[in-house]
Amino acid sequence: MTDTIARYFAAFNADDTDGMLACLADDVAHHVNEGGIRIGKEKFAEFCAHMSRCYKEELTDMVIFATADEGRAAAEYTVNGTYLATDDGLPEAHQQRYKLPAGSFFELRDGLITRVTTYYSLSDWIKQVST
Repeated sequence: MTDTIARYFAAFNADDTDGMLACLADDVAHHVNEGGIRIGKEKFAEFCAHMSRCYKEELTDMVIFATADEGRAAAEYTVNGTYLATDDGLPEAHQQRYKLPAGSFFELRDGLITRVTTYYSLSDWIKQVST
């Protein structure tokens, strides 16, 4: 199971949406930080396309945790990013750099991710890109 999570994050860092999608179940539930829930790979791919347009991010300091039954996992990491293009309702982008602690929580079934929930401090991010 941790192999699936490690592959998911390696694909993220490589800006490889197809690689991320390969780690997901068809009915994946994607819980976006301070946002709604998107169901399915198509919605996840749309989200990734939007994120790639607005942000360039690399995740470092990765630590992955998993339950003994391999049904749940979590990861803690640092988001190192550049704000590329203004995102709706957020401050104007002009290549600001940011660094945030973050975490993701997962449910898995048959070796595939069925739920991804990601958390970070939006107020911290706004403060960093507004200075």
